[in-house]
Amino acid sequence: MTDATLQTTPLNALHRELGAKMVPFAGYDMPVQFPLGVLGEHRHTRIKAGLFDVSHMGQVRIDGAGSDVTGAAQIMETLVPGDIAGLTPGRMRYTQFTNAEGGILDDLMVTHAGDHLFVVVNAACKEQDIALMKAAIGDKLTVLEDRALLALQGPAAAGVLAELAPEAAELTFMTGAAMDVAGLPCFVTRSGYTGEDGYEISVPADGAEALARKLLDHADVEPIGLGARDSLRLEAGLCLYGHDIDTTTSPVEAALLWSIGKRRREEGGFPGAARIQKEIAEGTTRKRVGLKPEGRAPAREGTEIVDADGAPIGKVTSGGFGPSVEGPVAMGYVASAHAAVGTAVSLMVRGKPLPATIVKLPFVTPGYKR
Repeated sequence: MTDATLQTTPLNALHRELGAKMVPFAGYDMPVQFPLGVLGEHRHTRIKAGLFDVSHMGQVRIDGAGSDVTGAAQIMETLVPGDIAGLTPGRMRYTQFTNAEGGILDDLMVTHAGDHLFVVVNAACKEQDIALMKAAIGDKLTVLEDRALLALQGPAAAGVLAELAPEAAELTFMTGAAMDVAGLPCFVTRSGYTGEDGYEISVPADGAEALARKLLDHADVEPIGLGARDSLRLEAGLCLYGHDIDTTTSPVEAALLWSIGKRRREEGGFPGAARIQKEIAEGTTRKRVGLKPEGRAPAREGTEIVDADGAPIGKVTSGGFGPSVEGPVAMGYVASAHAAVGTAVSLMVRGKPLPATIVKLPFVTPGYKR
């Protein structure tokens, strides 16, 4: 894909002004890092607050009948295993689109926004996700192409945003509300993908740069690129679609059973329910686990995992250096018999077995405001 065919977000000129290194990502021209560097950006987000441009993600509005979103929620439940009908106004839920075989087509966030559902899907899958929803929902679905999406993440995020939108401080983790932010009509959720407290701010595209500048004017806020976004979410034990989850993995194998409510587990009624209910009852042959390699060498995606006898038992799906834990961290799938925390395994890095241990996820203590 050439630079000419890449799409841009409303913050593209600002990224360049700030000295970002730009790379193609999911069809967009995106900042991978700023002059602070991936390590500095990662640590700054954990200590203070980082501003991420996530405008490449898909934002969708699904209208209810008047102020009643029951019908829309019920239709969404034919596409996802999450309990969408059980959402009360202002609450949001993480769930997945599943296929008939119980594999994951994508993961997404759904918020009960009062008279509509507000849905955010991944950039790489958004065309297929929107087509899937459109086929089920029809003209009640609106793609919000005139909106940008900013993520403000880190322990200082609440204090920073409260200066521009005092109501933001009242939100708790996984809730959202419409509010003015620096005079702009926004929809703000207390959520994110770093393991830290923070917000995602859906803002009119024509006001996004002005809002970003206001946030960046704060001494505690630095711009953060995709590089640190990846290391932050890995330390937080969060899945990246196309790597840790895909059409070959089920939510149960991926250790995402917590995202499927009791009613949905029992009733089913979503694509792949038969497989997923069977796995809930009987277990799976493999599981997603955390891996802590010994030493300093990171184990990258695709690295083979072997048992004490050298027999292959799985593969790494995400791996790298964890700046907050000051060492390498990884996630991957192993045969269920080897998935217990504390199990010793080896990772085949450049043909040599590197000792590692199965550990509990996440690698860092989450800072969410419950």
